[in-house]
Amino acid sequence: MSQPSEIPAHTLSIAPMMDWSDRHYRAFMRLITKRTLLYTEMITAAAVVHGDRGRLLGYSAVEQPLALQLGGSDPTLLAEAARIGEGFGYSEINLNVGCPSPRVQSGCFGAALMLEPALVADCVAAMVLAVQVPVTVKCRIGVDQQNTDETLPHFIKTVAEAGCTTFVIHARKAWLDGLSPKQNREIPPLQYDLVQQIKQKFQNLTIVLNGGLTSLEQAQAEVTALALDGAMIGRAAYHNPWEFVAADPQFFGAPAPVQSRLQVVEGLIEYVRAEQANGTRLHDITRHVLGLFAGQAGARHWRRTLSTKGPRAGAGSEVITEAASFLLEQA
Repeated sequence: MSQPSEIPAHTLSIAPMMDWSDRHYRAFMRLITKRTLLYTEMITAAAVVHGDRGRLLGYSAVEQPLALQLGGSDPTLLAEAARIGEGFGYSEINLNVGCPSPRVQSGCFGAALMLEPALVADCVAAMVLAVQVPVTVKCRIGVDQQNTDETLPHFIKTVAEAGCTTFVIHARKAWLDGLSPKQNREIPPLQYDLVQQIKQKFQNLTIVLNGGLTSLEQAQAEVTALALDGAMIGRAAYHNPWEFVAADPQFFGAPAPVQSRLQVVEGLIEYVRAEQANGTRLHDITRHVLGLFAGQAGARHWRRTLSTKGPRAGAGSEVITEAASFLLEQA
């Protein structure tokens, strides 16, 4: 197996997830995997340029490798946001061309941009000129009634010529009308074969598979079978985070950072104490860790304790200790 330093970060990544992929979730996942590439939630370019940058872009060094995902369709604004993101130390700037949310469509970005490959190319070209770190694109295979056998290769070619060499492809169409974002993640059929065809056609590009991947084993099997460059897992990583304890050994040839959930709990308590000293509410952290004991004895007690006592005013790390009491008794 190759040495970890030789294995690209895109070999395995956790998807950007709105309302979920905040800095507390990312810090939690770093207790479990050190090398899996993490992403921020999508942040609009306008918010980065005009908003509270410290709040929007702040993160801990332990979260690296970490990519910033931007949303937008104005090349000048995206270039400035990318420059700001690079200044904050992000290792990659990713452009969202896949989110089907109505609020994203109304802003003329996200999956709606699949209909405008030339505009996406202009955005990417401007971002590439603005930064030294890689500029990547996360997209769907197409939208609505597009003939994806024709439109997806054209989209990839057009955007690649603007300077993007890495594409994360969610292997489903997005339906801009008639389906909710949740339905768009589940109802349109997966077309892994189309992603495979893109890799075969553009072998010089890094092509990462996203969509429908529910385990590390499945991700590795699909990447191998389709001869792709990597896999991105989303909600399965959020709901069953402990599975990623195998990520570093399995995908990067590196030791797992912990050997037990108890070690994760100990690290979580330390993190909570440090954050609460800076005014962070316990619930802002614990809402992301409910799945740590998924499928294990005591999982219900863990979830119930964190869900009921975590949001209370003044709640602290003692709530985590109580939630994990069943595990601590066995230690």
